[in-house]
Amino acid sequence: MLDSEESADMYEHFSFTADKGQAVVRVDKFLTNRLENVSRNRVQNAADAGNILANGAPVKSNYKVKPLDVISVVLPYPPRAVEIIPENIPLDILHEDDDVMVLNKAAGMVVHPGHGNFSGTLVNALTYHLQDLPLFKTGSVRAGLVHRIDKNTSGVMVVAKNDIAHNRLAKQFFDHTIERLYVALAWGAPHPPEGTITGNIGRSLRDRVKMQVFPDGEQGKHAVTRYRVTESFGYVSLVECRLETGRTHQIRVHMEHIGHPLFNDERYGGNVILKGTTFTKYRQFVQNCFEALPRHALHAQVLGFAHPATGQTMRFETPLPQDMAAVVEKWRKYGQV
Repeated sequence: MLDSEESADMYEHFSFTADKGQAVVRVDKFLTNRLENVSRNRVQNAADAGNILANGAPVKSNYKVKPLDVISVVLPYPPRAVEIIPENIPLDILHEDDDVMVLNKAAGMVVHPGHGNFSGTLVNALTYHLQDLPLFKTGSVRAGLVHRIDKNTSGVMVVAKNDIAHNRLAKQFFDHTIERLYVALAWGAPHPPEGTITGNIGRSLRDRVKMQVFPDGEQGKHAVTRYRVTESFGYVSLVECRLETGRTHQIRVHMEHIGHPLFNDERYGGNVILKGTTFTKYRQFVQNCFEALPRHALHAQVLGFAHPATGQTMRFETPLPQDMAAVVEKWRKYGQV
């Protein structure tokens, strides 16, 4: 029996229950026989990282599967058949060691190739900068990735530099033990000023490029966002958002769902004047802000995780990028006039 679960993060989860008549067999062989296009070496890497569980407990690749055992595994996504051209694109690297690279992704950079973006992506840059490492010689469209950030969102990302780090980080994202804090500029003032947004997120039934919240968990995948207003400027507010899950467009669609879409978020209705007056001066002020920040106002400010080799707690924080900081300051001054 197979249960497959996928999310916006760069991993997938499989669970199998061995039949009553299951012959005793090594778990790596058991999984290789049941997972399509998955090599035994990839399964063994998952076991070495502690990502294979038998009845809820981590096991090594030589564990003998018995009848009715429940075997689950978390795997980073497999490579896809897209040719990756290494490109010498500058990266803002916050930390690098033998196992991980932590970087501050600029707004406008696509994380991995696809949907018409086959060059200029983060993966193209990583394939160039880390081209001597085995993980980046495979030409994988998701080499080293365990999570992603939308093209027009800026902020902190972690990249794995080897298979063990890749597996162990993927497990942390799957277990929701990663600290992820975003800063957003949203229309209006959420009430209460601190709370939790829950609601399954899935592909919109009306517009396939959007996501939507489905009531009462009818469709989509479980999603939880905790928010806190840190500063209010009357017509817009600065909001901290902590992710408990990692769904596509999660913060953007959850904030729209509660009536406070992100400032200048074209896809979710934040690129028009939603709050404020009808005065020409105010309309011009907002338009000037849109021009100064030609993207949705969202920044991945904090990322915390356990180092995949040492277990040490790692935590990285980046300031708001210049475009978003400038617009926040414009609103701050406007509210004082």
